[in-house]
Parts: sequence; structure tokens; C-alpha cells
Amino acid sequence: MPVYNAGSYIERCAPSLVHQSLGADAYEVVYVDDGSTDDSAERLGRLAQAHQHVRVYRQENSGWPGKPRNVGIDRAKGEYVQFVDQDDELSYEALERLYALAARNGSDIVLGKVHGTMQGPSNVFRRTVERCTAADAPLFESLTPHKMFRRDFLREHGIRFPEGRVRLEDQLFMARTYVRARTVSILGDYPCYRWNRREDGGNNSSRRITADDYYGHLGRVVEAIKEGTPPGDLQDRLLRRSYRVELLRPVSEPRVLRRTGKDLEEYFTTVRRMAMTSYPPGVSEGLPAISRLRAELLVRDRLDSLVELARRTERIRAHVDVDDMRWRNGRLVIRTRVGMVRGDGQPLTVVERDGRMLLDPELLDGIGGAEDWEVPDPFSYAHGELIVHDTTRDHWWYPEGELTPTLEPLGGGRHRVVVAGETVIDPLTLTGDGPMDPGAYQVWASAQVLGVGRRPRLAPARGGTRISLGTVAVGTPPRLVSPTWAGPGGQLRLTVGTPGRIAPTRRLLLRTTADHRLRHGARELLRRLPQDTSRNIRTTVRRVESWMLR
Repeated sequence: MPVYNAGSYIERCAPSLVHQSLGADAYEVVYVDDGSTDDSAERLGRLAQAHQHVRVYRQENSGWPGKPRNVGIDRAKGEYVQFVDQDDELSYEALERLYALAARNGSDIVLGKVHGTMQGPSNVFRRTVERCTAADAPLFESLTPHKMFRRDFLREHGIRFPEGRVRLEDQLFMARTYVRARTVSILGDYPCYRWNRREDGGNNSSRRITADDYYGHLGRVVEAIKEGTPPGDLQDRLLRRSYRVELLRPVSEPRVLRRTGKDLEEYFTTVRRMAMTSYPPGVSEGLPAISRLRAELLVRDRLDSLVELARRTERIRAHVDVDDMRWRNGRLVIRTRVGMVRGDGQPLTVVERDGRMLLDPELLDGIGGAEDWEVPDPFSYAHGELIVHDTTRDHWWYPEGELTPTLEPLGGGRHRVVVAGETVIDPLTLTGDGPMDPGAYQVWASAQVLGVGRRPRLAPARGGTRISLGTVAVGTPPRLVSPTWAGPGGQLRLTVGTPGRIAPTRRLLLRTTADHRLRHGARELLRRLPQDTSRNIRTTVRRVESWMLR
């Protein structure tokens, strides 16, 4: 863990590090103090005195986490190293489970499921994967270094963090590791790493960044991928993530609609130059329809068209149809279709014309350079899924089943691209190796169609039928699972509890305040408490509320 002026965050994080289920004799905690000017050194000293497996090193300030992380790698004695930032926490069994997965597969890298206030759902962690590589898994969608690495793997390939004030240092480090790793494992059925947003905004840099600065460092990430892969399809696929997410971001909504004048021109000029010089042609050619159109308008120097395309694309919304929902052998089975509608409420379409498939002419009408934009493959990057959000513990889970793309004819050569299919929510297996814990769960849909991604609440479209189902008891001891349509938009929610116990109190507590810190504290308390009576829990919560509000 690199430390700089961490203050009380040291004590907040430390219990999750020093009390791992792996056992204190099986691992060490290495802190590298990067020249802190507050009382961090004293706090770390007290930790080291109290715990024999804690080691502390102090160095002159380097200004960035890269050097202290490298010092940590060099000083560590373990077979594997796990990076943790000073604001974050590890779950109790994180190291034990990650190392077991690594040892079983001889893994170079192990990704542990991330959760917390800095992390939304990521389908990288959809399932536990014993063995994969960057060639067959979407590893480049997870570019933070909060992972476990085989130390000899890093040394054999000379992989280090860039030192000094280097932007995107995490992406550069991860790009170098992913393209060289022969075995990567993913632990998807246990939330390992809690990535926390600091109340004081301390996660974010205060130094203003320029377009040349940021994209100059992105160029180093691009070069690292090129160095580690031969030209061709794999290299194009790995580069496509930075092109889609990083390069096109300044010319997509909302950024291109918020910047104006010289600032907008600066970003546009910088990313246009990089698009034309740093990426092979196959990268942009493989993008979905609207993203590929952005890339073409960028190269053609059509900033005005990019702004108008962004204005119209920003108004596109997801349209959800819940075709069926029923209990089947204690599992909730949901049939869903998700498509996109334009800002005027009409479906986003593709149109057959003269043997070609064209992107919605009404969406593109009047946008210079976008006329008759061809869609060679309407299903490119099209996919969807349902996601279940455990609001009590802030975890995201992926049920069985995916939504696959299909074309729905609308007449006159017009078609709507939708993702549709059956999803199965099994209360006994959804959250990994145990049944769903008592609490409240929200069900969301996630869909990518024609280069537009949306995550709507799972709720019937306006005027659609809300299918009502009763409560079921599953497992031993029994869990009561009750589906309801509630909250904003009438979203599908699942309430899980044990007969006569914690769920009603939990719902009452979480509705008593709009203060997010209080809600988070209450959730953490309830998560740690044993299944007690409602009266005792309410008493304890009132005491905690009183303490937190002082």
C-alpha cells in the first residue's frame, strides 16, 4: 500500500488488511510511506508495533503512487503481491480466496471482484473464470491495479509502474501485464476489494490536466499494447477499448456538449491527430455503428457534425418490455426485450435500401458527412443482460442468461435491433457460494445496441403490464423472497428475509434518512450484526444514529 498523508484512513483500512482469514503467518502487509507530512508515519509505526506481519518503509516524496508500489514489489517476500490503495479495504476472505484460485491455476494475475462507491457493475466479474487471457476475456475493461500478481511474473518481464507524475500509470502497468500474462484468473463470486470514494474528494487529482498531457500518456498505453502483440485482429481488439472509451470521449456526449470554444478545439485537434497516427485502420472499422460514425466524422474534421450527433444520441433512451415473469422451481424466470428509442419516442432503426443496411436516416437527417451511413453488421457489439443490485451491501450480481440481439421488422424495410432472452435469478446461487442475504435488491437491465449503451431500471414500459407474483420460501433455513414493482419507474425489486426477522427493520432504517453517509454506516452495521430480533437491532441502530449525527 502506498501511503501519503492518509491520516485516519490508515485506521479505517488497516483492520481489513491485518485480520485476513488467510492467517497472519501466511502473508505480510507492506506499507510504503511516500514522504507524508502529516501524522501518517506515527500511525503506521503504531500498526507495526501491534502486528508482527506489518512492515513499514519510508522514502522521500515522489509525488505519485508508482515509486512506492515499485518499492513494495521489491521489498515484498511473498509469492504474490496484492495492491491496495490507502482509501480502500479488502473483504475478510479476499486473500485466501484469491491465492487459492492463483495456486490452483498457476496464475500470473488474479482479478478479484470490485465493489464500493467508486465501482459500478462490471461484467468482467460476471462469473468466476479459472483460466483466461486477454485474447479470450474482456480483461481490458478492468484497468485498475487492485489485483493479485505473481511476483516472479513481474520480475521476469521487468514490469514496473512508471515513476513520477505520470497520468494513466495504472493503465500502462495493466496493459504491460495483460499482453504478457499466460494465465489470468477472475474471482467473480466473492466481492474482494472495496473501492471507496473519499468524502473529501481525495481520490481525485487537483492539478488541471491538458489534452496534450492526457493523450500523450494514453499514447504510451497504446504503444505498450503494440509492443506486446503482433499486428492483426487481437491487437485491434485490445486497442479498440482505448479508442472507444478514451479517444472518442471528448467528441461524444456529454463532454462534447459541455466544452466550448478554445477548450473544445484543443481536445478535438488532439484526439483527431492521435486517431490518424496512433491506431491501425482495423481498430475503428470494428466499432459498432454510431461509434464508427463518430470515428469517421473525427477523421473528416467535422466537429460540427459530432456535436449535433452527440446532441441527438444523448436523447436516446432504452425501451424495456417484460414479456413474462414466473417462479419455476424456486427460481425467478424473466423474459425481457430491450431496444432503443430516439428523442422523439420513435424506435432507433436500421433500414434496408438497395441491398444495404443503413443507420436510422431520421436520426442522421441533416448531419453533414453522416448521410447513408452503412451498418455492415447490426449485431456488432450488441448484447444485454439483467443485473441485480444488493442495495444493502452495494454489490452487483449477474444472474444466469444473456439477452442476445435480434432484428424486429417494423415494415417498409425498417428494423429495430433489440436484445432479448430469458434470465434466471436463483436466490440460492446468485450471490456466489451461499443464498442471497436478507435485504433489498433492485433489478436493472443493461443493453448495448448500435453503439448506444444504456442501463435502465427493469420496469415495464409505460402502459405495459406489471406481472404480480407471490412470495416464495427457498433453501434451508428458509429465505422468503418477494418480488414487487416499486420506487422510481416501478422498478422490479426483490425483498429477501427470514420469517419475522431483519428485513422489515432494515427497510425501515434505510428509509429514515437521505444522508448517504448515515445510510452507508447503517448498512455496514446491519451487515456485521448477527440475525438478532428486530427490537434489539432498532435499539442498536438508534444509538449508532445518535453517535453519527453528533
